[in-house]
Amino acid sequence: MAQGANRFRGISLGPASVTVRPDPQGGWHLQSPAPLNPYPARLTERLVQYANEAPDRTFIAKRAASGEWRGISYAQALRHARKIGQALLDRGLSAERPLMILSENDLEHAMLALAALHVGVPFVPVSPSYSLVSKDHGKLKYVVGLMTPGLVFASDESRFAGAIEAAVPAATELAFTQRSSERRSTRFEATLFEELAATAPAAKVDEAHAAIRPDSICKFLLTSGSTGLPKAVIHTQRMLTSNLQMIVDSLPFMAEEPPVLVDWLPWNHTFGGNHNYGLALYNGGTLYIDEGKPVPQLIGETLRNLREIAPTVYFNVPRGFEEIARALHADEALAKNFFSRVKMLFYAAASLGQPIWDSLHEAAEKTCGERILMITGLGMTETAPYAFVANWEAGQSGGIGHPGPGVEVRLVPVDGKLEVRYRGPNVTPGFWRQEDLTRAGFDEQGYYKSGDAARFLDPADPQKGLVFDGRIAEDFKISSGTWVSVGPLRARIIAAGTPWVQDAVIAGHDRRELTALIIPRMGTPNTPELRDACRQVLDKIAQSGTGASTTIARAVLLTEPLSIDAGEITDKGSINQRAVREARATLVDDLYAKPSPSHIIHPTPGAPQ
Repeated sequence: MAQGANRFRGISLGPASVTVRPDPQGGWHLQSPAPLNPYPARLTERLVQYANEAPDRTFIAKRAASGEWRGISYAQALRHARKIGQALLDRGLSAERPLMILSENDLEHAMLALAALHVGVPFVPVSPSYSLVSKDHGKLKYVVGLMTPGLVFASDESRFAGAIEAAVPAATELAFTQRSSERRSTRFEATLFEELAATAPAAKVDEAHAAIRPDSICKFLLTSGSTGLPKAVIHTQRMLTSNLQMIVDSLPFMAEEPPVLVDWLPWNHTFGGNHNYGLALYNGGTLYIDEGKPVPQLIGETLRNLREIAPTVYFNVPRGFEEIARALHADEALAKNFFSRVKMLFYAAASLGQPIWDSLHEAAEKTCGERILMITGLGMTETAPYAFVANWEAGQSGGIGHPGPGVEVRLVPVDGKLEVRYRGPNVTPGFWRQEDLTRAGFDEQGYYKSGDAARFLDPADPQKGLVFDGRIAEDFKISSGTWVSVGPLRARIIAAGTPWVQDAVIAGHDRRELTALIIPRMGTPNTPELRDACRQVLDKIAQSGTGASTTIARAVLLTEPLSIDAGEITDKGSINQRAVREARATLVDDLYAKPSPSHIIHPTPGAPQ
């Protein structure tokens, strides 16, 4: 064990450099000088490999109702893939009639997805919130109409029956793990998962597997655009396998020993479903399904799991790391197990506050005498998702690093920023049945236009990597004509408001000054203490601001939850800034009203500005 302050646990890392050349039309071309190593034509070639090499090793596990872990080995997973694969083939499922999965991460979901991948039947995992949180099931109706599924699966009929009745055509076959004791109607005649898993595989399973090509469609992932209506991102086998090889090339330690993951991230999202599920399978590892969530009322289940299972690599969103960092300082047994063999911490989906970053390092040094590499990157559903990674110790939050091997990047000037555009084997060919969106999504050189902006950490030295510079569509001008860079400003508010503030929506389009709608951390009561913390946030932002476009004049607390039906928030927790401002127009008007209403928060009078 390495000892001493600021020493890091040693792991194998790939090349950390970039080749940069000017773009004749302005901007830059970026590419890793390292080649992308060979990758398989089909993802489940790795399933067959590990079923032969390590048949008894657990591929995936989940707690049973008794509290014990129930696992499926690689040999068992291959048998499930062949049996269920036969059942899917028998139903004539295809890209035109895909398998649709409505429910959360569980063993049945895992085996259905694996079977579909193995026999070349495209599938689409749908956010459970479309069924269980939405009041009108509008997004589910839209998705079902777009995808025209041939088989719809949900874990529990009683929980999903209302959504299915509202959104799924009566002729569509249904499958459940558990049936309801109350039959709502004959409409709900359905197949049990155990029937699918009992199908005898025939020769056409192996024929279908052999017929899969690298560019065969294997799945669709849904992602919301600025309108809030989901887009179906086409995923090919090549996208998944090349992407997972890119990760291994950048982080070779992943392949040196089978990784162990304890993970809650949903499989209907690219981080959980492509990146984490895929990493376990691609490298012969084990994924323990965590039924916790990074919110105060559910984080206890995550901590319970981490006390029992020591991950070798740990992925989470910043809100999850915030909860875990707090627990690591309070629970010595948890910290000892968590840090016993973890080699890397990786955050994504939002900016990680520097105080959380520092707290995790402090907990690690206290527990094991060394720090654990903490990194992030940049990617998106359309890149499967890996594209950038900072595979070195950055020392601070925010750096996204360089493009991975095999990814070509264009940085193109757009509205005063550099838009990140991608080309490579991991990039989607487009959106299913949405040809207009596909045409609009790519530029004249065939690069996918991400809408994300990035800038060089040090323009004089590109080798120091890039930093995320917000979403271009979120930015706007104040009345002086100055652009407001919303993403970095939000990140400053979140960092200044740790641990009180979860996020913020910035207002001020065509106005003289900026204001903010502050979203408090879930479970935080609206007390004078919270209002005082928000006032201090305004003070801190003013102290580091350089003018009206970087300073928040006033703020208001959002006490009503954001609405998925109104498009204010996606199932993965991303906030649509424009939708929130439109839905909360009255609050925005209050922020600019004269005199100011009592619920508006102002900076501290007389504080240094």
